[in-house]
Formats: sequence, structure tokens, C-alpha cells
Amino acid sequence: MKFATAPAPHWRPAADVAAVMRQVLYALAPAVAAYTFFFGPGLLLNIVVATAAALATEALALRLRARPARVFLSDGSAVVTAVLFAFCLPPLTPWWITVTGIVFAVGVAKHLYGGLGYNLFNPAMAGYLVVLVAFPGKMTMWLPPTTGDLDYQSLSLWQTLQYTATASLPAGFEFDAVTRATPLTVVRTELGLMRTMSEIRVNPVFGDFGGVGWEWIGNFLTLGGMWLLYKGIIRWQIPAAMIVSLMACALVFYLTDPETHPSPLFHLYAGGTLLGAFFIATDPVSSTVTDRGRLIYGAGCGVLTYAIRTWGGYPDGVAFAVLLMNMAVPLIDRHTRPRIYGH
Repeated sequence: MKFATAPAPHWRPAADVAAVMRQVLYALAPAVAAYTFFFGPGLLLNIVVATAAALATEALALRLRARPARVFLSDGSAVVTAVLFAFCLPPLTPWWITVTGIVFAVGVAKHLYGGLGYNLFNPAMAGYLVVLVAFPGKMTMWLPPTTGDLDYQSLSLWQTLQYTATASLPAGFEFDAVTRATPLTVVRTELGLMRTMSEIRVNPVFGDFGGVGWEWIGNFLTLGGMWLLYKGIIRWQIPAAMIVSLMACALVFYLTDPETHPSPLFHLYAGGTLLGAFFIATDPVSSTVTDRGRLIYGAGCGVLTYAIRTWGGYPDGVAFAVLLMNMAVPLIDRHTRPRIYGH
């Protein structure tokens, strides 16, 4: 159906999609800088590859759907999806894995459901879970921080680029000397070997609360989230409910036996908790639209994240939790929709 368009001037919205996406990228920039400082240039390479593939996929999908490419390519939504997706990948990720995930995210999770504004699932998380399941070995190439007293062989920008292009380390480098398990993986593995948290935290990958370097990234993600709240891009209910519910679950088990359960602050700073709470679960398209619904949705993300980390098959559970709660959004909105006065 075509609608008649009145002549200019038109009443423009206070914040259009492109302006919102720019604010999200501004909010992510400090965390990206901190990530690069602590873990090298791998994230920047992943962002470049993911953004190029996301824009190409977006352009192809728009052409197949006979939609105006310039309008949608310039709104920044594909770039934000690419940056969030790249943030979830290990710094050492071959380019074809990045391309596979972002093509699924934009081409399937976004455009097969109707494009921006119609996707049921968070595209970045859908693409991440595809590569996590399809390439489990390559998705464990996490690096230790380049600071501290860790015995570590760091890679230069050129060496990281070589790995991204070929999936092979330069001569003289071994995977065991370059990569390390993340704090969440260390805790999960060592607890399975009946070691206590006091013994596990001796590992130099741990900082004051979470992992060395990860804590600073978490702080900058929190600052970015505060900026989005200040600008009115996101509402407080989802981040607050997700963080409080996750920490409440962790506190209950931590108080019962602190030697077999990590502290609430560890769960806050480890893995994708803060990225998920402020930047992923708050996706306005795939999350709930009512205030009570946002509280339920956020709480569900937090509880599911803790359950998957503690009893599930993966060290982190943010992506699974967000996608599972995306499935529940229609039901939550239906039962939390405000009643119309008089009915």
C-alpha cells in the first residue's frame, strides 16, 4: 500500500534510528578501546570484517526485497549489530567464522523476519550462537591480558592479521603459549575437579572481582550504559532486573558455600553480563515494551544466565538467556499490557 506524502517541511522525530545507533556506538567506544589495550588488536579486526560483511549482506537482502538500500544502509543498525557480534568473538577468530555469523545475523535473524523492527530474536546473539555451535574449537581462542605477570606471548597487529586471514599462528608461536582460558572457563573446569574457589583464584587470570582486564572493560561498558540511560536510549528496568537477579541467585549459593560458588561480583564482571545487560538485552525490537514486562524480561535473562553458567553446558549463558527470553516476549507483553480505562 502506498501513502501520499505531503510536501516539505516534514515533522522529523526527535531521535531517528541513525541518531540512536550513533549513540550506541559512542557508548561502546571506550570499552572497545579498553578491550584493545588489554587484549590486542583482534577485536578491531573482527569489527572491520563483521561490519563489511554486515553491510554487504544488508545491501543484498534489501535488493532482493526491493527496498531502498540507501535509507537502511545509512541508519547504522547493521554496523551496531556487527560491533556487538564482534565483541562476543574471541580476539583470534578466522575471518570466515566472523562472516558466517554476521551473515546469519543480518540475513536470517533480521531480514527473513521482515527487517529492522520486525526481528523476533536479537540478530547479534543469533549469529553468535550459530558460530559457537558450528565452530566450538575456534571459539575458545581467547587471549590473556597483555598486562600483569602472566607468562604470555603477545601477537602484534600483523601477526593477529595473519591468524585472522589463515587460521594459522606465525612460525614460533604455539596455541598453548598464546591463548588462555577465560575466568569463567577456569572456574567451571576447576570446580569440576573438586578444587575450591580459594585455590582457583590463585590463577593470575583473576583480578579483584572477575578477570584481569575484563573488570576495566566492564567498568567502561557500565559507563556506556549510563550514557544510554542519560540520553534516554534505553530504559533502566531491563539492565537493573538482569543484574539484580543474576547477583541475587549468585548471592544465595555463595552464602551457602563460598568455596564452591563464585561471588556475585565475579558473575557481574565475568563473561558478557554487563554487555548483555546494557547493550544486548535492551534491544528495543526483540525485548518487551511495557515497564512490568521489562522487569520480568530482565529478571529472566539474569536467572537463566546464572542457571546456564552453573548447571548448563557452556561457561557463559548470556546469549542463550537473551534468545530464550526473546521467545517469551509476546507472552510477557500480552500479560503485562496496561488495561484501557473503562474496560
